[in-house]
Amino acid sequence: MFKIDWIQDRVYHAEYYFSQHGDQERQKDNLTIAEVEEALLNSRILERYRDTGRGESCLVAGFTNQGKPVHIVCGKRADWLSIITVYIPGPPKFKTPYERG
Repeated sequence: MFKIDWIQDRVYHAEYYFSQHGDQERQKDNLTIAEVEEALLNSRILERYRDTGRGESCLVAGFTNQGKPVHIVCGKRADWLSIITVYIPGPPKFKTPYERG
């Protein structure tokens, strides 16, 4: 299972990558790579997923240094963090960054 310390350590050491989908979604929400890093370094795990066909993953909620909420679905490939998707949470799926709608 994922632990937030492991995720943050991967970000701190630049041992992560964006999937093609994750990078497209990041750009769609006008998030910079630096903002995603900030959110991951200021985050907590909201949900854990055992295996969705691509291995274990988790949903992380964090905030940029400017207070922008960001959700990141993270996976693992070898010892690297895989950023599967990134988005700014909001209605109707989320009432708050931590609460589903």
